[in-house]
Amino acid sequence: MDFVAILSRECKLAPRHAEAIIALLDEGNTLPFIARYRKERTGGADDQTLRAFCERLSYLKSLEARKEDVLRLIEEAGGLTPELRAAVDAASTLTEVEDLYRPFKKKRATRASKARERGLAPLAEEILEGRDLAPARYLSDQVETEEEAVAGALDIIAEQVGDDPALRRTLRADSLRHGQLSSAARGEEDSVYRTYYDYHEPVSKIPSHRILALGRGEREGFLRVQLEVDEARQRGLCSALAQNRRHAALIRRACDDAYTRLIFPAIEREVRAILTDRANEAGIRAFAENLRALLMQPPLRGAVIMGLDPGFRTGCKVAVISPASKVLDTGVIYPTHSERKKEEARATLRTLIARHGVTVIAIGNGTASRETEQFVADLLRDCPGVSYLIVSEAGASVYSASKLAAEEFPQFDLTLRSAVSIARRLADPLAELVKIPPEAIGVGQYQHDMPKARLSEALSGVVEDCVNSVGVDLNTASVPLLSQIAGIGPTLAKNIVAYREEHGPFRRRAELLNVPKLGPKAYTQCAGFLRIPGGDDPLDNTSVHPESYQAALALLARFGHSPAELRQGVELPAEGLAALAEELGVGLPTLTDILSELRRPGRDPRDSLPGPILRSDVLTLDDLVPGMELSGTVRNVVDFGAFVDIGLHEDGLCHISELSDRFVKHPSEVVRVGDIVRVRVLAVEKEKKRISLSMKNLRTASK
Repeated sequence: MDFVAILSRECKLAPRHAEAIIALLDEGNTLPFIARYRKERTGGADDQTLRAFCERLSYLKSLEARKEDVLRLIEEAGGLTPELRAAVDAASTLTEVEDLYRPFKKKRATRASKARERGLAPLAEEILEGRDLAPARYLSDQVETEEEAVAGALDIIAEQVGDDPALRRTLRADSLRHGQLSSAARGEEDSVYRTYYDYHEPVSKIPSHRILALGRGEREGFLRVQLEVDEARQRGLCSALAQNRRHAALIRRACDDAYTRLIFPAIEREVRAILTDRANEAGIRAFAENLRALLMQPPLRGAVIMGLDPGFRTGCKVAVISPASKVLDTGVIYPTHSERKKEEARATLRTLIARHGVTVIAIGNGTASRETEQFVADLLRDCPGVSYLIVSEAGASVYSASKLAAEEFPQFDLTLRSAVSIARRLADPLAELVKIPPEAIGVGQYQHDMPKARLSEALSGVVEDCVNSVGVDLNTASVPLLSQIAGIGPTLAKNIVAYREEHGPFRRRAELLNVPKLGPKAYTQCAGFLRIPGGDDPLDNTSVHPESYQAALALLARFGHSPAELRQGVELPAEGLAALAEELGVGLPTLTDILSELRRPGRDPRDSLPGPILRSDVLTLDDLVPGMELSGTVRNVVDFGAFVDIGLHEDGLCHISELSDRFVKHPSEVVRVGDIVRVRVLAVEKEKKRISLSMKNLRTASK
């Protein structure tokens, strides 16, 4: 199989670039390293393109291995012909390979296998070949009547028809193109699936979120889901074997049996599996896009933040963190209890705000969030300069109960750890959220229904890409953050932190080579993503790789700059780069990246994005009226729209049809998690706590 030709075509890459990527992967290079530092060889393929390339390459290697197994098994069964070998070699999917192997696969006892054991295979051949029939010749102790002999022969023919790879491929394609998925209630009980109690939608058009909803409703016992097809047409395709045959009626009978008993049930399972796989992949892609946007939210720099983990009975846990995310103070207040307790809570928060110079309060969105928000909004009327916002608690309980949290804060109980995490999520979302399994962060749909291994793999890739695109401070990064850096992993991350604690802050990147078990290969992969602000070499605070330091220094000297000037950034040319690259002996993409870094050393790509909306007063459902326009933050993007935080406990839904005046195929074309958008209230259902929003026909421009 020509991997290079297939991948260059599918990933829209030049063959030489596809070949180079395969070679770089085979050499053990990480995807972030390849994306950032081998652009000349890859044609500038970004991390997402490289991950898609890598996944497809893995599939093609599995396909190639399965083809070899199938050819060997068919040959051992004595059925390998040149035509069959060519068909297996030409197969482009695992399904096609399995279709070709099906006739030779060892099956459990079937009606056809039992008929063969009773000696009825020759009678089946006579029927197919149109010879004179003499069923009486096949009577025995096991076959007592002629009708029984013919029935057994037809079972053999039915199995042959059912195993025909071309027929199965045709019927599968017909079902995918023209079939409908229908669902009905399994009982009389009402449920959240009542929309699907009498439901039909073409297989070719049904969106992924509905496929997943139907699957969940079926698993939970509320729905009966089935595939509907043009049965007459499909039976006609199946019975084509009977045309112009002497024993057409018998053969047609076998074909009908094959369709009813063997083919359609299998096709229905396969079509359902194909739809579910597609829906899972679409859901995983959406989750990955949302996670990427969430992780790349800009940090709130320079702020002293108070984190509140609300609660009723056990009170609201409080944690104050410094601009460097160090815990300054903790406590517990009871703002939902008696008036005396409320007054004590006000006094406690006022004291903490004054003592530490708190400027922002982050409130978790869990139990008692609404009551705590109202309490904070009332308090802030007497605290000028202090704002608040609601922060998602998704995954906070997972983190607070983890071994990592226990090691980080052994002196705190679970709830205080959650309060710290809530504050840190605002201070630096990326640094804090890497401590939580990405599937627990909750920015997708139906994630609990998706294949756990595939979801985890995809989301872990997003986390790795985000961390490496931002880079980390080598002297302050936690073990979880360092673990995401290319070439490091958990063991080396722990070794780096241990070395840092024993020997003090790193002064140069090259000191990494002194870390136990961190050799030259790992150093090559990770060095460019680790920053040392204030170190001995200003280049160590940029994403310029050590392998390009000589070129960077030559570039500085060429335009009369010293390395020390890098601490403020330098002015460098934007023209004549091709000649300059040749002069310095580097590729043009590498030179472009070096220039970008030297102009803005230590830049954080997240800083160019809008910060969070900070609030000082609370909004309630009673305040909303249709037509009102508000600013909000996109919290989740799903197939059918976007959920927008407009300052209430409940997020509003902006349906896909209300996202834009133009046609929108998927909401991700218009919005992403973290976007600050302007919305108009369409409707408010107070009983159901539903808010319908629109981004169309706004009187004021979006921010």
